[in-house]
Amino acid sequence: MEYADGGSLRCYLKENFTKLSWDDKYKMAYQLSCAVSCLHNEGIVHHDLHSCNILVRNNTIKLADFGLSKRIGASSNFQSKLFGIVPYVDPKSFNRRRNNNQSTQMYSLNEKSDIYSLGVLLWEISSGQPPFYVEGEQYDIGLALDISQGHRETVVPDTPDEYVKIYTKCWDGEPDNRPTIYQVVDWLNAIITKKDVIVEIVEDHQITNELELNETSLSSNNSELQGDLSQLIQNFNKMNTKEIDSMAISSKQENHSTEKDFSMIADEINDFITELNIKGFGRESQKRVIEYFYNHNINSQEFYSWLLNNQNSSNSIFILGYFNYYGIITNENNENIEKAFNLFIDVSEKDHILAQYFIGHCYEFGYGTMKNDKLAFEYYEKVANKNLSYGQLNLGYCYENGIVVKRDFEKAFYWYEKAANNGNLLAICNLGYYYKNGHGVEIDYNKAFELYQNAANLGHDIAQNNLALMYEAGDGISKDIDKAIYWYEKSAKQGNLLARNNLNKLQGKINNLL
Repeated sequence: MEYADGGSLRCYLKENFTKLSWDDKYKMAYQLSCAVSCLHNEGIVHHDLHSCNILVRNNTIKLADFGLSKRIGASSNFQSKLFGIVPYVDPKSFNRRRNNNQSTQMYSLNEKSDIYSLGVLLWEISSGQPPFYVEGEQYDIGLALDISQGHRETVVPDTPDEYVKIYTKCWDGEPDNRPTIYQVVDWLNAIITKKDVIVEIVEDHQITNELELNETSLSSNNSELQGDLSQLIQNFNKMNTKEIDSMAISSKQENHSTEKDFSMIADEINDFITELNIKGFGRESQKRVIEYFYNHNINSQEFYSWLLNNQNSSNSIFILGYFNYYGIITNENNENIEKAFNLFIDVSEKDHILAQYFIGHCYEFGYGTMKNDKLAFEYYEKVANKNLSYGQLNLGYCYENGIVVKRDFEKAFYWYEKAANNGNLLAICNLGYYYKNGHGVEIDYNKAFELYQNAANLGHDIAQNNLALMYEAGDGISKDIDKAIYWYEKSAKQGNLLARNNLNKLQGKINNLL
């Protein structure tokens, strides 16, 4: 066994918890889930997951205590002496039944039992302490009884909602309601991916997140998704969750399995991605497509296999490129991104507008091809001239930043306004920024407030953050700290790191005044 410099997970959290950011916690949760997925992929159930037999070495999770692991399907009746601490054990194990012969039946631990334990561990990572911990007290049968009747730990304040949803699904009392380990891996990956995309978005065509009250707009280097993360999530079936809010497609929970169904799914997903980009949620499209698969109970691996063998329609070609571009099912690496670019080129010749937009994106950032701002501009212009908001938004960005053309705030404003009139929330947010700072138009705080508020009410996290900034500073409106906190919290719950940072700063100021 390798030396674990951080000791057990329990010791590691005890000694380092105050130093951990949510990025660190997400990474630990993701590593742990990936480790369990490796077991389940080999048909192995761990049986005894708890924070004392999970090791941390060089800040990396490692599983221990494999002497208790058994092959799935083998006899695995409950024997109390083999198990770790009560809070981590599948509560179904506490329920003994008698069969027709009046002999006692024990619950057989299985993959879903590991999922329950994982849910408790994810909570522990969020809290930094063992579940139901009371100084000087030991777990007893009373706690086991309470847990079997549905008692669970309380949510730690400021835990992101999307993370809470994951671990509460895992520790559901009914095993059939618990997700597979592959779903958990994908859900956590979606959170991590979303953060990377948020970093990318400001350079990827959008002003918006104002970090400080001095009206500085955010700028950052474009950040590609970490390859080691995407490479770990392969061989999964049904993918991601977190409810899609204002743009949700109602889940029918049908199992699409026929070739005809998959053809329809390709068309539906194409329309879904188009709508997301039209509304200004393009940066979240990967996550929301994964949610779409989960909410519609579609086996993504089967669908991907179907795509490989059915490249006879524009939408199926584009979706295959989209999967390769974002590393869905495949690995996200240069080879697959190049495949994606070539597929986009192929289908763009058939006048597939969404593919033309993605080609512009590839040229702008050098994804799968040589970086070429001139060609990026031409593709964005082609899409914009078809009166599609996502092309207009990106064209505005080009004028704002002087990409190929001379920097021109008035023309940038023109294109943002056209995109906003076509319902693009991010363009609405950008217009708010322009009115607030006098870019291409006279300063008008009332108009800026109105635009931010409209986009914020429709669920756009960046607008929510910027609206909170106006309330905090009292820019053109009455200063209202309570409303600032409200909108920071709304934005932060969607995973917006700047909003969480601004909220923490504001609360720090309030505490200093007390």
